[in-house]
Amino acid sequence: MPFKYACTLDDLWEGEMKEVTVDGTRVLVVHAEGGHIGAFAASCPHQEYPLIDGLLEGNVLTCSAHLWQFDAVTGAGINPSECALQRFAIKVEGEEILVDTGQPGAGL
Repeated sequence: MPFKYACTLDDLWEGEMKEVTVDGTRVLVVHAEGGHIGAFAASCPHQEYPLIDGLLEGNVLTCSAHLWQFDAVTGAGINPSECALQRFAIKVEGEEILVDTGQPGAGL
């Protein structure tokens, strides 16, 4: 699938996250500490709870349902460590953040 528009850099300041729909897929776009931008499946892998209701502190994303924690840069599980967020390929063109929901990948 090609990269599709998700939001703009102006929509997502460092330390914020935004849920968008790209090609029918709910995507959580995260602007973590240090300027890293990543795109992940919008639901916690534990019980599909919406991650937008969680808390982003530095580079740690915490699901508000059961306090599972994930690295907001890589999507790797912190607590518990054996799970991870589904990550999508992302790129920035000008001010636009683009996501490819058909391609796993690293953030920027």
